[in-house]
Amino acid sequence: MKEIPIRSLPGIPYLLGVLVLAAAAVWLVATGIGPDPDTYGPASGGRIVAGILLGVIAFLSLIGLYTVQPNQAAVLSLFGKYVGTVKDNGLRWNNPFYSKKKVSMRVRNFESGKLKVNELDGSPIEIAAVIVWQVVDASEAVYNVDDYESFVHIQSESALRAMATSYPYDQHEPGQLALRSHASEISQHLKDELAERLANAGVEVIDARISHLAYAPEIAQAMLQRQQANAVVAARTQIVAGAVGMVEMALQELQKTGMVHLDEERKASMVSNLLTVLCSDRPTQPIVNAGTLY
Repeated sequence: MKEIPIRSLPGIPYLLGVLVLAAAAVWLVATGIGPDPDTYGPASGGRIVAGILLGVIAFLSLIGLYTVQPNQAAVLSLFGKYVGTVKDNGLRWNNPFYSKKKVSMRVRNFESGKLKVNELDGSPIEIAAVIVWQVVDASEAVYNVDDYESFVHIQSESALRAMATSYPYDQHEPGQLALRSHASEISQHLKDELAERLANAGVEVIDARISHLAYAPEIAQAMLQRQQANAVVAARTQIVAGAVGMVEMALQELQKTGMVHLDEERKASMVSNLLTVLCSDRPTQPIVNAGTLY
């Protein structure tokens, strides 16, 4: 099912015509049932019949009138057969026997409910997303699915679940995509999943982004401790790497200037002391050595 544009006629002239026909029908019927109808020329029965016919024509013409709002489409069908789609704004007129189904083509958005799913590593998480979508083919939205709005909501939750199970919550390896650290890539994946599922419904997904992401309550405390431990290990690793570089630079400078000549034992002692000072998480207390190492 593909959209077929169909021409519609301006409705204002037809509305005026309906008013004229209705007035003429009322006048003919009124004069036909008057006290002395023969004074008006035609027989009263003919005037009444003519008035009724004009009334029927006016009524059918009135049924053919309909309005189309901006960013709205009217899907027309004749006895169950799709005829075409009208997107012209304002008061329009088409065959009065056409049935008209109006579809909003405005941009819409919604936030999915918080879903509880297992991420790639098997840990339960809570996740929700904001979906921005728009109907781009009114005929597909009407005829390819039963209720396109409900279809969008259900398929969005399904796509969100499928996407969440494809990635871990946190990045464990360099270059690995994770839900928490790669928002742009995750959003694009979710958008692609939705576009594939909603293509037959005449719906275009404009944007899809995660709005809520957290571990499930039953493991949140344990995962928080794990994250804190990982952060501490990463911080201490960086501190040790920096301290080793500073010690190496100090030894190189002392050797270059020739100010102090250190044997291997004194170098080891100096390295130990410097690393203790630089890597300690608490302030160190200086101790002055007035003697020698031997």
